Amino acid sequence: MGDTGQKSSPLQAALVRDRWVVLGGVVAVAALAWAYTLYTAWQTGHLGSGREMAMSMAGPSMSHWSAADWTAMFAMWAVMMAAMMVPTAAPMLLMFAQVNRQRLERQQPYVPTMVFLLGYAVVWVLFALAATAGNWALHTHGLLSSMMGASTSSALGGGLLLAAGLFQWTPLKSVCLSRCRTPMGFIMTGWREGYGGALEMGLKHGAYCLGCCWVLMALLFVLGVMNLVWIAGLAFFVLLEKAAPKGEWVSRIGGLLLLAWGGLVISGASG
Repeated sequence: MGDTGQKSSPLQAALVRDRWVVLGGVVAVAALAWAYTLYTAWQTGHLGSGREMAMSMAGPSMSHWSAADWTAMFAMWAVMMAAMMVPTAAPMLLMFAQVNRQRLERQQPYVPTMVFLLGYAVVWVLFALAATAGNWALHTHGLLSSMMGASTSSALGGGLLLAAGLFQWTPLKSVCLSRCRTPMGFIMTGWREGYGGALEMGLKHGAYCLGCCWVLMALLFVLGVMNLVWIAGLAFFVLLEKAAPKGEWVSRIGGLLLLAWGGLVISGASG
């Protein structure tokens, strides 16, 4: 019994240390991403009299995106997704790190948590690419007030809100959200060995997360891609969905509110 206690104490200390390392990494990534997002929003606001304002006033025929525009918008979307979504993956990252530490103590293969996070990030980088293309399409057709602006169409804004509200009640949303809310279940049923396996697990978890949240991310087009209050509100809502004790009901009640809001926008009552 004494030997067991002596062995478990270093293990527990290592688990606590790993937990703080993972949490510190998540905080660092999120802090850097939010700093870049804040900087981009500040720059956009202070350069409103320059090219951004000129493009927003010129109309769709003048809204030609250069290679620099595409690069900047993709970077903005990718970093914004990191700011919003990496913190919500913290419970899964902590669970992955804990299981790996215990495997290391049993002299089984160990994989850094960063490999799992890389797979998760790849999914959201691909989403950022799709979102950039959508951003371009909406802007060039005059449906956004500027490159990073809000919807200029009540049909578009209301339609997105209604779609998001309905999606919150679909079986796909329920399944994906349940996978995101149960880290231990995901680890137990989906464990893969080695670096390739960890990357695959990160990709799979990222896919569940994307399936859970992609419609909510599209709501950034409603009030503005660089509306910081809106970005923070959506990020907080997604975190509640995944981490709150009754997150599934947070999701559904939020869906009802989005439906009501969308109906007001479509009817013109909100204006």
